[in-house]
Amino acid sequence: MLMMINIEKNSPIPHWQQELRTAFTNISDLLFYLHLDSADLSLQYQASKNFPLLATKSYVDRIKKSDWADPLLRQILPLADELKQHPDFINDPVGDSQASVMPGLLHKYHGRVLLVTTGACAIHCRYCFRRAFPYSDNSAHRSQITAIIDYLTNNPGITEVILSGGDPLTLSDAKFQHLISTLSDIQHIDRIRIHSRIPVVLPSRITDKFLDTLASSDKKIIMVIHANHPNELNHEVEKGLLKMKQLGITLLNQTVLLQGVNDDPVILTQLSFRLFDCHTLPYYLHLLDKVSGAQHFDINNPTVKILYEQLQATLPGYLVPKLVREESGEAYKTPIQIQF
Repeated sequence: MLMMINIEKNSPIPHWQQELRTAFTNISDLLFYLHLDSADLSLQYQASKNFPLLATKSYVDRIKKSDWADPLLRQILPLADELKQHPDFINDPVGDSQASVMPGLLHKYHGRVLLVTTGACAIHCRYCFRRAFPYSDNSAHRSQITAIIDYLTNNPGITEVILSGGDPLTLSDAKFQHLISTLSDIQHIDRIRIHSRIPVVLPSRITDKFLDTLASSDKKIIMVIHANHPNELNHEVEKGLLKMKQLGITLLNQTVLLQGVNDDPVILTQLSFRLFDCHTLPYYLHLLDKVSGAQHFDINNPTVKILYEQLQATLPGYLVPKLVREESGEAYKTPIQIQF
C-alpha cells in the first residue's frame, strides 16, 4: 500500500495535503528525528519493502525522543520481527476477499456494506489487517462507482454504508464531497459511517470545507476513529473531534490490543477517559487480526481476559469498549468473553 495523495489541478494545495507530502517515509530520517541510533537497519528496511514506513510529523511529534519503547513508535516503526512467518498469520485474516461483491465493495454483514474508497493512508500501522490487500484491483475507482451505486440502489435492505480503505479522508475535498453527496441521494440509506485514523494522526484534515461536507448530508453520520493509546490524543486532535461533535456527528473509537503498546489496564483506562474528554465513546476493543507480519503484537487469551476484567472493574460501564474479534465468514463481530 503506497501513499497516494489526491491533488486538484490548478488549485492551491491544502495544508493537510502538504503535511501528507512531507510525512516520514525513510526509517533513518525518522530515527534521526527521534534521536535514536541503530548500527544496522538492513532487516528493518527489508521489513518495510512491501509495506513502507509512513507517518505524519504531527503523529511523530507525540513520540518521546530517545525512547525505543515508546508505544506510538512501536505502532509505526518497521521491525525485523515482521519477517518471521507463522502458520496462523495470513494475508487476509478477516475474509475481505470472500466478502467482495465487486471491486471496491464488501458485503459482510446484514444491512450494511463497506466501500473501499482508496488504498491511501496518512500512516502505516504495522499491525494493519489490510497491509497486503490488493488495492489496485479492489478500490472504488471512478470507473466502478456507477456499478457500486447501482448495487446499493437495487438493494433496499442496505441501510448503512461504511467508508473505509485505506483511509477515506485522504480523498480530496472534491472527491469526498461527491461521494457523500452521491450516497446521500440514495433514499433507503439511513447512515453513513466513516472509519478513519486521520482525525488522530492528521488533525489538520478537519477543515471547514470537510465539516461543511459532513453537514450537507441529511443522513446520520458516524465517525469511527482509531486510537490505541492516550498519548495519541493531543489538544489538536481534541479540537477537531469537538468540531465534529458540534455538528451532531456520533463519535466512536476502535482500539486494537497490542503487545508493547496498550497491554496494560492502566493505559486502557486512561485511554477511555481521554476519549471521553475528546467527546468520543469507546466502541470496540479488538483482538489483533492475525495478519502476516504482525505476530509480535499478539497477546494470548488468558492475558486478554485478565486485562479486560481489570478494565471492567475500573471504568464505568459506558466507557468499557466491547471486547471482540473479527472472524472470517461470521455474521457479526465475535464477543471475546463468550469464547473463554
